[in-house]
Amino acid sequence: MLSESSYMTGLYVYIGAALAVMVYLAWWLSRHWRPGTVVLCVLLAGALLLTPAYPREGVETLAPALIVAAFQLLTEGLDGAMHALRPLAFMCAAAVVLTLLLRLSIFRNSGNERRPKANKPPRPA
Repeated sequence: MLSESSYMTGLYVYIGAALAVMVYLAWWLSRHWRPGTVVLCVLLAGALLLTPAYPREGVETLAPALIVAAFQLLTEGLDGAMHALRPLAFMCAAAVVLTLLLRLSIFRNSGNERRPKANKPPRPA
């Protein structure tokens, strides 16, 4: 069994690795995609990687809900995985709502800078 300090160390390492994946994903996608799409992908990745769940009843430690849901789906079926799928669905929906809010506020005009203006006169040769 894990001691409390080793459990906390593992938890910190996992959270740090998930945040590093999110930063790398944001950097890599920002080179190719628009900011709104990058935010959606990064927030969904964060929701999938950082949402916790209890592995089973009576356990005091947490595990990533994605891993718990996958194992429960394989071993016990959909009914056994619902305790991990509910928070995953909620966090993914929150990521989509937050992306929509950011798209409507901060990234509203982000696509207009890439398009050439139609009224701009041609440059002299």
